[in-house]
Amino acid sequence: MNIGFDNDKYCRIQSEHIRERIAQFDGKLYLELGGKLFDDHHACRVLPGFQPDSKLRMLSQLSDTLEIVIVISAEDIERNKVRADLGITYDEDVLRLRSEFMQRGFTVGSVVITHYNDQPSAIAYRKRLDNMGISTFVHYIINDYPHNVELIASDEGFGKNDYVVTSKPLVVVTAPGPGSGKMAVCLSQLYNEQKRGVRAGYAKFETFPVWNLPLKHPVNIAYEAATADLNDVNMIDPFHLDAYGKVAVNYNRDVEIFPVLNVLFEQIYGNNPYKSPTDMGVNMVGFCISDDEVCRKASQQEIICRYYEALNKAADGASNQEEINKIKLLFTQAGISLATRRTTTAAIEKSKQSGHTAAAIELADGTIITSHSSPLLGCSAALLLNATKYLAGIDHDLKLIPQSMIEPIQKTKIEYLGGRNPRLHTDEVLVALSVLSDTDERCARALQQLPKLRGCQVHITVMVGEIDRRIFKKLGVGLSCEPVKKR
Repeated sequence: MNIGFDNDKYCRIQSEHIRERIAQFDGKLYLELGGKLFDDHHACRVLPGFQPDSKLRMLSQLSDTLEIVIVISAEDIERNKVRADLGITYDEDVLRLRSEFMQRGFTVGSVVITHYNDQPSAIAYRKRLDNMGISTFVHYIINDYPHNVELIASDEGFGKNDYVVTSKPLVVVTAPGPGSGKMAVCLSQLYNEQKRGVRAGYAKFETFPVWNLPLKHPVNIAYEAATADLNDVNMIDPFHLDAYGKVAVNYNRDVEIFPVLNVLFEQIYGNNPYKSPTDMGVNMVGFCISDDEVCRKASQQEIICRYYEALNKAADGASNQEEINKIKLLFTQAGISLATRRTTTAAIEKSKQSGHTAAAIELADGTIITSHSSPLLGCSAALLLNATKYLAGIDHDLKLIPQSMIEPIQKTKIEYLGGRNPRLHTDEVLVALSVLSDTDERCARALQQLPKLRGCQVHITVMVGEIDRRIFKKLGVGLSCEPVKKR
C-alpha cells in the first residue's frame, strides 16, 4: 500500500485538540461521535495509512479523562432495527459496543434510551440492562424537536429528561447507528449541567467531510458518494465564511440545523460559543495527510467502487436509481470515468479474450494481474493464486494446488453438501494453500504475500458471493463488480 496519511500524527494532534476543547469550558465536554469507532474501512480506503481503529487509538490517549455513554432509540428497539453491516439488532449492538470498549480499557458509564414513551420493548430492554448491572437513563420525546426551542430548553423539555450521571471530564456519546439521538443527549446534558452550575461544552467528532480540504477534493467527494443513499450534500459552510471570511466544508444537515442550535445554545448559555457548525467540530484529519496525490487516487477509486456497489444493489432488486445517478454525477466533479479504474478495463478485456468471467488486481507497484474462471477455480480464487505467485516470484505456469487435491474438495461440495458450483472459492483456495504450506515451501511463500494485497484494487466481471466478498474485505482489498449475476 502506498501511504498517504500519517496515523501517528493523527492520534497525537487529535487527542491534543480535544484536550484543548475541554479546557475551553468548565472542564466538562460532551463529544458527539459520528461514524464508526471500529473497522472504519471507508477512512482506510480514502486515506491510505489510516488504521481501522484509529479513533480508538486516539481516544486511548485520553482514557484517563474519558468515559463513554451509549445511546439507543426506543423506536429502534421497538422495530428491531438491524445493523446492515453486522446483521445484528441495535439493542444487541449496544452490548457488543459496551463489551468492546471495556475490553480496551475504557469506562462505559451508562446507556441512554432516547425517544422514550413507555414502549413495551424499551421497558423490557431497560429491565434487562438493570439485571446486568448496567446504569440506564431515559430521554423523552419532545414535541416539535428541534424547532420548538422555548419548550426544548425548559423544565418540560430537556429538564424532564433523566440527568445522566457522569464522572469524567470527557464524555464520548456514541450509538449503534444514525438517528439514535446522540446530539439531543449532549444538548440535554448541557441544559441540566447548567442548572447544576456547570458550564459544560459540546463538540462534534466526525471524520468526513474534511473541513479544511477543498469542497471538490476527491476525499470529500468520496464521502458524498458513500452517503448518496442518504442524500447528504457537501457544501461551503456559509456561517463560517460570514464569521471569519474563510472557506470551510461541511454538509447540508449540519448547516441546516445550525440556526436552531444557535438559539438553543443562547437559551442554555446566554450566548453561543460557536459561530459556525464547523466551529463545533474537532476533526484534525486534514492536517495529517502526508501525500495528497495518494489520497486523491485512492478516493477516486472509492467513488467508482461506490458506483458499482449501487449498480449491484439495483441488480439485486433495490430501487435506487437516484443514488446511481447522483454518484455518476460525482464522476465529473472528481474528473474521473470508469476507465480511471484500470482493473475495470483489464478485467473486461480478459473476459472477452477468455470467454469466461474474469478478474483483475492492480498491485502497489502498478502491475495488473488478471485471471479467469476455469472448471477448477472461480476467477476470484484464481486471481489470489496468480497475484501471490507473482509477488513471491513463482512461475505463473506452476500449479501450487494439484488437481488431485482440488477434485475431492469439489466432490464434497457437490455430492455431500448439495452445492451447484464445483469451482473453489477464495476461502477454499487459501485453506488448501495453508494445508500444503507445511510441506511445500512455495505454498508457504505464496501465503506470506497476502499482506501485500492490502490497499490493492480488484474488479470482477460478475457479482461475487458473500464468501468471496468477506475474504477480499479481510485482506483489505478494494472490490468492485460488474452488475451481472452468476448464471
